[in-house]
Amino acid sequence: MIIKNKKQFAEYKEVCDLSVEILGKIKNSVKKGVKTIEIENYADQLCNEYNVKPAFKGVSVGKAPPYKYATCISLNDTVVHGIPGEEEIKPGDIVKIDFGIIKNGYYTDHCFTVGVKPLSDEEELFIIESRNAIIKGTQEAIIDNTIGDIGHVIESHAKKYGYSVAKDFVGHSIGRQLHEPPDVPAYGFKGVGSKLEKGLVLCIEAQIIDGEPHVYVSDDGWTVKTKNGQKACMFEYIVMVNKKEPKVLTNTFDWELFVD
Repeated sequence: MIIKNKKQFAEYKEVCDLSVEILGKIKNSVKKGVKTIEIENYADQLCNEYNVKPAFKGVSVGKAPPYKYATCISLNDTVVHGIPGEEEIKPGDIVKIDFGIIKNGYYTDHCFTVGVKPLSDEEELFIIESRNAIIKGTQEAIIDNTIGDIGHVIESHAKKYGYSVAKDFVGHSIGRQLHEPPDVPAYGFKGVGSKLEKGLVLCIEAQIIDGEPHVYVSDDGWTVKTKNGQKACMFEYIVMVNKKEPKVLTNTFDWELFVD
């Protein structure tokens, strides 16, 4: 979607603010001993209370059955599209919560990772620098930069710490649909790809892996895991391309990364 005027920006920003508020409450429900399906049920309850529709319910990808949940909750070596279930949150878990809503014909889609203490210093650094990589990527969403500029910055930062980005999944535009063109890979080269124009709304995301970027899709058709059991982080932000710096529509940059 390309936002054309101040009225449309205000309408979409209101929906994004609502989505951030709900995701914040979902994130705060992450505690030791809580089952991922309990977090999902709370997310569903919040959607009802806020009078919004979950954006992920009913989504189909390939031969997988339509998705039935409001959230994707991916633990540890689950990279993305984790299905909520009976698994309990435990110390040392890296928990990724992907969430979106539909309100007034607008879609949102964003993700946050939280680490459950105690974690090793290496694991804490992994979460911190994964977020930093994607935040750096968002800062490239300015007029006349390219799609490749965004991915280059994300991948370069991840590689600096020995991490990799999953190349099977990409960011995208968003607005009146959940996924709109163009795709926004979390890898690439400076100056490559289409130029960014004012008002273009992007979901800038990456699944960052603590090791090699080899993944596979489980038999359920949705759950994506690392082949070697390496842990993964995921962050995703909605931004609007602007002249000197992007307008971040789902700003969770300063959210606490760890829970006791």
